[in-house]
Order: sequence, then C-alpha cells, then structure tokens
Amino acid sequence: MRVLGVDPGLTRCGIGVVEKVNGKLHLVDLGVIQTDPGDDLAARLLALEAQLSTWIIRSKPDVIAIERVFSQLNVKTAMATGQAAGVAILLAAKSRVPIALHTPSEVKAAVTGSGRADKKQVALMVSKILTLKEIPKPVDTTDALALAICHHWRGSGNARIAKAVAKSKQQRSGKILPKISAKSLTLGKKGK
Repeated sequence: MRVLGVDPGLTRCGIGVVEKVNGKLHLVDLGVIQTDPGDDLAARLLALEAQLSTWIIRSKPDVIAIERVFSQLNVKTAMATGQAAGVAILLAAKSRVPIALHTPSEVKAAVTGSGRADKKQVALMVSKILTLKEIPKPVDTTDALALAICHHWRGSGNARIAKAVAKSKQQRSGKILPKISAKSLTLGKKGK
C-alpha cells in the first residue's frame, strides 16, 4: 500500500510518500509545496491545487493521509491550515483516492509512542522507521512522512473497526439479520 502524507499549510505544505513492501515501510518521495505569502488567497490556493494534483498523479497513492486541523491559538494559522487541508481533501475526492484524517497527537503517538513528542523526536523516529541516513528536511516533510507512517500502522485497524461498527448498526436496524443456528436458539438453557 502506498500512502501520500500531507502536512497542510498555505505557505509550506509538506508531502511524504511511504510504501509498504513485504511488511516494511519505504520512503518513495518527499517535498514541500510553497506558495508566495504576497499573493492573494485565491492565487495561493490555485498554486497549491496545481502542485498537489501533480503529486497525486505522480505518486499514485492508495490513500491520502491528511493532518486533521485542530484548534490553535493563532486563528490565522488555523484558517490557512484548514484551507490547505480542504484543497487536499477535494483533490483526493476528485482523484477517487480515499482519505484519512489523523490528529497531530495521534501521529506523534503512532510514530514515537507519545502523543506529546516534540518535532525533533518525531523526525528522529521517522528517519529510524524508514531507515534513512539523515533526518529529512525541512520539518514539513518529516511531518508528512509521519502522517503516512501513522496511516500504515493505524489506518487498516481503524478501517476494520469502522466496518464492524457499520455492520453492527445495520444488524440492529434490521437491514441485515445475523445468521441463527439451532445452537444459538438454546441460549439460556445450559447444557441442552
């Protein structure tokens, strides 16, 4: 499975592509999409869209893992991050590539074992997990790679849980009836 990690940002958007081959994670590609802060918002979003679209076409991901925007003290930064994430989500939908949203603490916990890890700890673990000789730079790329790694490790489990929950809801609503055997009809009658 190939995962394109997107660390959304309007000025700097980190990109990291990680593939699982024979049970081992491998770095495929990484980079940063930059837009000019002096340009108007529409031009910046179009530039981000064009470059991210190229990444999706070139890397052919099975899933796009995007950092879930969370509440920040800096509203301007949160808005820009949300706008960049929206572009990534829209492009994934247009490309018919499934998305996964992961919170920063979820990513940190998956990669380092602690949801409170700092950026240096995340970067060090990314380089170890992918057996890289150096820590990738800039930090936007390591964050994007961490998102991809997180999805590889947590995404399939989350998908199985979601499928089980959906099936359970369908069964409870009567849309799908569970298979009933003669043995299950004797519930409450021990030994019979």
